[in-house]
Amino acid sequence: MTSPSNLRNRNSKQVSNDNSGKTQTPRRKSSVKSGGLPKGLKLSFICLIISVLMLLVVFGFYVDHILFSFGFQDQQYAVVIDAGSTGSRVLCYKFHKNFSNGKLVLDDELFKERKPGLSSFADNPTKGAHSIKLLLDEAKAFIPRNKWSDTPLVLKATAGLRLLPAKKAEHLLAAVRDLFAKSEFSIDETAVEIMDGTDEGIFSWFTVNFLLKKLSHSTQAAALDLGGGSTQVTFSTTDPQQVPTYEKYIHTVHTLNKDVNVFTNSYLGLGLMAGRHAVFTKGYKPNDVVLESECVNPIIKNKTFIYANVKYDISGESSSSLTEENPIVNFDKCLNSVKSIVIPLVRPKPLTLKQNTIAAFSYYFER
Repeated sequence: MTSPSNLRNRNSKQVSNDNSGKTQTPRRKSSVKSGGLPKGLKLSFICLIISVLMLLVVFGFYVDHILFSFGFQDQQYAVVIDAGSTGSRVLCYKFHKNFSNGKLVLDDELFKERKPGLSSFADNPTKGAHSIKLLLDEAKAFIPRNKWSDTPLVLKATAGLRLLPAKKAEHLLAAVRDLFAKSEFSIDETAVEIMDGTDEGIFSWFTVNFLLKKLSHSTQAAALDLGGGSTQVTFSTTDPQQVPTYEKYIHTVHTLNKDVNVFTNSYLGLGLMAGRHAVFTKGYKPNDVVLESECVNPIIKNKTFIYANVKYDISGESSSSLTEENPIVNFDKCLNSVKSIVIPLVRPKPLTLKQNTIAAFSYYFER
């Protein structure tokens, strides 16, 4: 009888002999690495994650849209009044908070304007405040009454009030503050004020470059804002050597991902209407209201021009060299007159402005 141990030895030898006469087929390498996933499974997993993320974004958008459509979104409002030199404008904004990311989404807006500007009522603050009340009435018609107390309200005055004597400007602001206190909107101690020319320039520069999607670029567009009483010039400085020269006019602006040094200055008196007034009244006494100007066509007689609530009668300057068949302005004479008004007010000169792309708006656009 064969013992169990001998049987195991025999079987072992037999297996060894069977294998010795054959060539072993090489084993195919497994695609599974130690501790990892198969390549195909890993790719599928990544695609699944991307699909889920896209689905969440789309789902968030549609949920936000559905909630808004059925009126389940909480509406928020804001009111801004721009008291410019030639007119006052009310801007009302209607927002809701996005369901997926909590950001405010603009749903609707209102824009209304009244002329003349607040500064035109320098001698009658009560009447000036009434012109603002008419704009507030427009805002109240746009915003549900139950939202008034939660709606911030501000008025920012610009060059028109900056050009007024300080006392007259303050009387106007005080009348508007009394109006705001009774408005039922949400206000604070800075709700009514004259905007500094620097802030006006920087806000316009930031807005323009935000809309042009240039805030994150290496260079931004220069902002040229031509108002009625002043013009703002704002641009990022491309030459570091210019920074010490303009030190008084250089300000750091915090953009989306970096700080940008910008030059800004408000050139008071270089607004369209202020400039016209200076050209028309050049050489006349302060109380003169019947004027002739070399910059007005000679066929124009006694055309009304109102500036700072004063009515002027403007006529073109007559000349022996002009005829009825050829009634044109003496361009060179007019140009020299304009230069004599404008150039002395351009201080400081924005020397590196020409290195920038220009975005010109307000009266530049309208002209």
